[in-house]
Amino acid sequence: MIVAVIPARGGSKRIPRKNVREFAGKPMIAWSVEAALASGCFERVIVSTDDDEIGAVAEAYGAEAPFRRPDALADDHTGTIPVIAHAIDWLRKEGDPPEAVCCLYATAPFVQIEDIQAGYQALYSGDEVDYAFSVTSYAFPIQRALRLTPAGRVAMFHSEHSTSRSQDLKEAWHDAGQFYWGRAEAWESRAPIFTERAVPVKLPRHRVQDIDTPEDWLRAEWLFKAWQALERGKSK
Repeated sequence: MIVAVIPARGGSKRIPRKNVREFAGKPMIAWSVEAALASGCFERVIVSTDDDEIGAVAEAYGAEAPFRRPDALADDHTGTIPVIAHAIDWLRKEGDPPEAVCCLYATAPFVQIEDIQAGYQALYSGDEVDYAFSVTSYAFPIQRALRLTPAGRVAMFHSEHSTSRSQDLKEAWHDAGQFYWGRAEAWESRAPIFTERAVPVKLPRHRVQDIDTPEDWLRAEWLFKAWQALERGKSK
């Protein structure tokens, strides 16, 4: 069985109730639920939450919210892997053990069904693959990144690249924070995601935005409007 698990706790502090706050006309979590259902990849789409309202909203858009996540897995310090492992354990106890699970974040309104499908294909692209997840490139060479000193000045992290040309530096990538496909045994064994046993699914930068602060939310709204306008223009 192939399952999507959408983690969505109720205690977000920087953006209160962000998982069910309206974004572009519907609750934020609805975008992830609808993308998962439309992808055709999953036999079940489950929301892991500690919050009854989030569970009800998820169910209204077609997902399941069959359990409440324990408080120990719903605080500010809980990582993604234990949450998914908990959902897998619940499924096993219900007699419905999954083969693979895609963790799809609740705050991923830019996620596309073809990217989810590409992640599924990537996960099964070889025997030595534990995970497949979304990545995007940095807009600026990280080798020329600056830090601020205690004296209020600047210094380079890698001063040896102070005169390096951008085109001569290796392109760097980062986690796009949308989805993580993983084999069930990898999640259950708490295998780390960012290793050579993971395959990247590359996304364009204009479809990637972390949404952790009010500023992030505002930027995501503007990006989303611009992206929708671009898509409408393509369809004409």
